[in-house]
Amino acid sequence: MRNHTKLTDEQLIAAYAAGDNIAFDTLLLRHKDRLYNYIYQLVRDSDVADDIFQETFVKVITTVRQGRYHDMGKFSAWVTRIARNLAIDSFRAEKSEAAVSTDNAEVDILNRRELSDETIEDIMIDLQIEDDIRSLVERLPEMQRQVLTMRFYQDLSFKEIAELTGVSINTALGRMRYAILNLRKMAKENELCLTR
Repeated sequence: MRNHTKLTDEQLIAAYAAGDNIAFDTLLLRHKDRLYNYIYQLVRDSDVADDIFQETFVKVITTVRQGRYHDMGKFSAWVTRIARNLAIDSFRAEKSEAAVSTDNAEVDILNRRELSDETIEDIMIDLQIEDDIRSLVERLPEMQRQVLTMRFYQDLSFKEIAELTGVSINTALGRMRYAILNLRKMAKENELCLTR
C-alpha cells in the first residue's frame, strides 16, 4: 500500500486526478490548519472562515477534476490565493448587502461612498490588488514592463516615454496595449481579481 504522507503536493494532486481519494484527504490534512488560520486572520469570524475554507477546497476539487490545475508553482501558494480571492469576494458581498438604497427617497448628498471612511477590508483589498499587479508586472516582457512602469508609476506621457526609450509614440502605445492585454490574461489564468 502506498504511503501518501511521503508524496509531494504535486504527486498527491496527480494521484487524486487519477482517482485516488486518499491522496486528496492527505493533501487536505497537510494544509488545513495553516489555511484555516490564514482565512481566519483575514475575516476574523469563524463561521465565515469555515465557509471560505470549504469553498476553497470545493474549488480545488473542481479545478483538479476538470484537469484545469497546472503546476505553476507551489500548491500551497495556489490554494492560499484561492482562499484570499474568496475572502475578498465575501467582503464585497457583505458590503453590497449593507448598502442602503435611496431609490425611493430624496437624494442625500452626504450619503456618498467617496465621503465615507475606508474600512480595514477596503484597505486590505487595495493592498492585495497592488501586490498582485506588481507581481504580474514583473512577469511582463521587459519592453512592455518598461513602458507600463514609466506610464503608471512615473506618470510620464507617451511622448516622453517614446523619447526616453528611443521609439516612436505608436510603438510605445503598442507596447502599452500588449502589456495591458498580457496583464488581463495572466490575471485570468491566475484567478486574480484586480478591482475592488
